Amino acid sequence: MARANEKNSRKAQRAKKHNEAPELKMSPKAKRELAAILLLVAALIVSLGFFDVAGPVGRAFNTALSALFGVLKFALPLILLIIAGWLAFPEKIPLHRRTVGGSILLALGLAALINTAKFSGQDGELYIEALSSAGGYVGLAFAYPLVALLGLWGALIMEVAILGISIVVISNLSWQEIVTRARYSFILTNRNNYKDENFTEEEEGSDDEDETESDESEQIDEGFGLGENNEEYQTSALATARPRQHHKKVDIPINLLEGRQSKPTSGDIHGRRLIIQKTLENFGILVEMGEISIGPTVTQFTLKPAAGIKLSRITALSNDLALSLAAHPIRIEAPIPGKSLVGIEVPNQTVAIVTLREILESDEFIHRKSNLTICLGKDVSGKAWIADLGKMPHLLVAGATGSGKTVCLNSIVLSLIFQNSPDDLKFMLIDPKRVELPIYNGIPHLLTPAIVELPKIINAFKWAIGEMERRFEILSKSGCRDIASYNERNEEKLPFIVVVVDELADLMVAAAAEIEAAVIRLAQMARAVGIHLIIATQRPSVDVITGLIKANITTRIAFSVASSMDSRTILDGPGAETLVGRGDSLFMTADLSKPKRIQCCYVNDRDIKHVVTYLKERTEEPVEYDEDITEKKTNTAFGISAVDDNDDELYDEARATVIKAGKASASYLQRRLKVGYARAARLLDLLEERGIIGPGEGAKPREILVSAIEDEDGVHVYEEE
Repeated sequence: MARANEKNSRKAQRAKKHNEAPELKMSPKAKRELAAILLLVAALIVSLGFFDVAGPVGRAFNTALSALFGVLKFALPLILLIIAGWLAFPEKIPLHRRTVGGSILLALGLAALINTAKFSGQDGELYIEALSSAGGYVGLAFAYPLVALLGLWGALIMEVAILGISIVVISNLSWQEIVTRARYSFILTNRNNYKDENFTEEEEGSDDEDETESDESEQIDEGFGLGENNEEYQTSALATARPRQHHKKVDIPINLLEGRQSKPTSGDIHGRRLIIQKTLENFGILVEMGEISIGPTVTQFTLKPAAGIKLSRITALSNDLALSLAAHPIRIEAPIPGKSLVGIEVPNQTVAIVTLREILESDEFIHRKSNLTICLGKDVSGKAWIADLGKMPHLLVAGATGSGKTVCLNSIVLSLIFQNSPDDLKFMLIDPKRVELPIYNGIPHLLTPAIVELPKIINAFKWAIGEMERRFEILSKSGCRDIASYNERNEEKLPFIVVVVDELADLMVAAAAEIEAAVIRLAQMARAVGIHLIIATQRPSVDVITGLIKANITTRIAFSVASSMDSRTILDGPGAETLVGRGDSLFMTADLSKPKRIQCCYVNDRDIKHVVTYLKERTEEPVEYDEDITEKKTNTAFGISAVDDNDDELYDEARATVIKAGKASASYLQRRLKVGYARAARLLDLLEERGIIGPGEGAKPREILVSAIEDEDGVHVYEEE
């Protein structure tokens, strides 16, 4: 009997299953696209209903929307199109909760404001009848309580305030930033042809073209409120290209940089999570899966192994996990620093681009403690990463060709330019490849144009050594330990100097002994006097990155390399061979227990050209660089020298100038002779060697040791006082 009942129940279940309609299975992406199509159709029908060409359905929509929203009904099709675009292309059209909330607040405030302003003087009956031409019942429901509680003018003020708050919420910017960006965007719209098409002509054009561009720039400035009468922009502009005139920091508009944001595509993260857990269980490793972090380049799955499981067993399964996930390469971080978890980093299907503008606008950068902060990028959790160059104090960047080293250097240079004026920071750009760094030529932040020839590069390193020794002598006489304390005590400040080398391997092949000696000496001693090195190389071998260089440059960024041996040369450990390239990097400092994986920020050539062009336009006088930096120096026991023994051609004029003025300082010589910082300092050293002036004594002016009298022929004769 029981068997018969069981058999009958099975037949009934099969019959029921046969009669049921088959379930429609659709992927999440297909469902989103279907919803997007329906919203697109709805937007078109609503739009046609406004013109009474969509039949009774369109008229019904028009009547209902007019009663609810009034004149704001015309925005509904646009809103539906935006939502449809977000459903179809979530990576290209991001829709955040902050934006949605701010938009709803903006619509409510605008509807209430229209109702209050248009019908404030009419009676209630006419008010209701005319709602379709105002803000509708939605606006009435929002405006009526405000008018009842605050009165007419109080309600208007509150509604305007709500509109302002909603705009701030949507844009995530302060009103000051909104106004500044709007004004600069208006200016850039009228200058885009000049910036995008004539950049090459600007560098190679004739003097007549330069004069024409200068005249046009002045006319544009006056036409858009940037002339002499506009104090806001005059104070932030580069008043002159001569250093040491104490310019205020250049407020470069952030909208010169590209701000597009993209989202990574990580695939089915929950499915991958189960695959990782099952693969480890197949090898006898029981784990408890933790949280998932989606970064720009990789998605990190965290797990906690059961008690008694060795981490070496998990790290040995990287290839097996890569096979199961159909993703390569897999990086296993065991353990994650500061956590009792293991991290498995799987490459995303689509990599998100981290722009320099994102990092400059991040809270971490806004609340930085130093103006030597460099922008690095974002980690696997999406957190912005910055670092203080003053604490590093030098940086080594290495990786294979095309992995992102030069883009990283450009991001670092631009992030420093955004923070510092030409008086506070100077660059010495060395580029043996001749094609990357010369793009910065012409800005006042450079000591000299980008140096590309090997003899001049060697002379520049010798000058840097000499400048370091001169600064140590100044600090010794003033009783200061570092450049920061010296600049706090003295009015005549010493600028920070950042030496950027784009390709160390080429220099080491041509002149290994001289280059290595200079780099090592600067790395050992130059931190206290404000000279910092940023060195990049694409050949991570021990004959390029020597032991002495690694010992003195502890902060390093490793991009994708071919083998674990190359990774050990850069980071003293494996890891860089598992990177996916295109800006994916490992950042190591003396403070980090393990290298941190960071997607470096991206900046393109167009952004660099915009910033360089802007700085050139804000400079009223031509930039005068120091030719002495690349001139040949005499050798010393260390292979370098601080000052050439030959007289400078301006020596006589400098001697007469300081004697006539009764004072001597580098800034005074720069203003009077219109020379750069390095040449003025060299002239001071020559005057001191010849006994014209006394040694420096901190903030006190140098003593003039000779006096001038004229003989019968009017020739100056100098006598010791």
